[in-house]
Amino acid sequence: MSTIAKVKSLAREYAPGIVEIRRHIHANPELSYKEFETAKYVADQLRQIGLEPKEGIAETGIIALIEGRNPGKKVIALRGDMDALPIQEANDVSYKSQNSGVMHACGHDVHTASLLGVARILNEIKDEFEGTVKLIFQPGEEKNPGGASLMIKEGVLENPSPASIFGQHVMPFIPTGKVGFREGMYMASADEIYMTIKGKGGHAALPEKVIDPVLITSHIIIALQQIVSRNANPKLPTVLSFGKVIANGATNVIPDEVKVEGTFRALDEAWRADAHAKMKKMAESIAEGMGGICEFEISKGYPFLTNDPKTTGATRLAAEEYLGVENVMDLDLWMGAEDFAYYSHEIPACFYRLGTGNEAKDTCHGVHTPNFNIDEDALEIGIGLMSWIALEELRSPGESLE
Repeated sequence: MSTIAKVKSLAREYAPGIVEIRRHIHANPELSYKEFETAKYVADQLRQIGLEPKEGIAETGIIALIEGRNPGKKVIALRGDMDALPIQEANDVSYKSQNSGVMHACGHDVHTASLLGVARILNEIKDEFEGTVKLIFQPGEEKNPGGASLMIKEGVLENPSPASIFGQHVMPFIPTGKVGFREGMYMASADEIYMTIKGKGGHAALPEKVIDPVLITSHIIIALQQIVSRNANPKLPTVLSFGKVIANGATNVIPDEVKVEGTFRALDEAWRADAHAKMKKMAESIAEGMGGICEFEISKGYPFLTNDPKTTGATRLAAEEYLGVENVMDLDLWMGAEDFAYYSHEIPACFYRLGTGNEAKDTCHGVHTPNFNIDEDALEIGIGLMSWIALEELRSPGESLE
């Protein structure tokens, strides 16, 4: 039996168990940096197949090594994230979240379960490849400063140092059975904006007696959009959105202050820094000119994500061989953000999309929504494909795994 056939056979064999693992993780979600039970569960699963996980990296992160023949020949890394989101699940499924207000609405349960499936496959055939696969189970992808940055600081890319790293992410807008790739810049940087606009509250019928922070805030929000529309490079998308505005007054009460939260996304680091300065200056100046104060804070988040062209090109070829050319798609630029970006600025990286959408199974809802779910048939594809990608990356030029 060829190696690719063996991987596909093992993926079919292990898929039902990985579905159950995914459902367990989905039913027991934990927020960023609080993945304590998830980490224990993952470590236990790794020990069951004879691996020796190293726990406690960035508190809840885990690494494990699968060593083939000649383990020092080449090292690669595979990453899966473990945290969930503060969302109340609306799905009516047997594995619905048991933790109120917490949900795996971004597929990290799938990523973790898939990496455990890859561990089973590669560990079973470790005598058939040379090199080492480093498994990275990462906390805190959904929240600044990003678990990837913390694990890197604690040496996750050292001892041994991988030559490249790979990550897969569910995509409900791609049909199950297909995957997507993009070389070069793929995802945006992400920064959090926090503003407190202070004025002088009072009776709404006496505007001349107050300094209205609601009015000041409205001017600031509209004016800040001009920074994007009049300064950004039109060839590189930029997004500025405000999703939370709290003005705790009433129909006849003007409050003393307004709090605003938003996000800024960009694909150019020089422009990103320039925009930060411009936004802060404009917001503070408008508030001062209207008699108030604006406290402007930017929590700098993840950098843009870039897929190494050579690594991604080779990975795409591996996917075409495993799934067929017709099932491998091109991806557009995506203004979402991913802390996998930190890895991509350290070593050659490839971050690709695993299709999980199936209209008949109602799994086409977007990520970060209460109805997000996946077509679990994608798990067999996910574990097999990532295993094959790892094997192809470890293979020496001219060496055949057939």
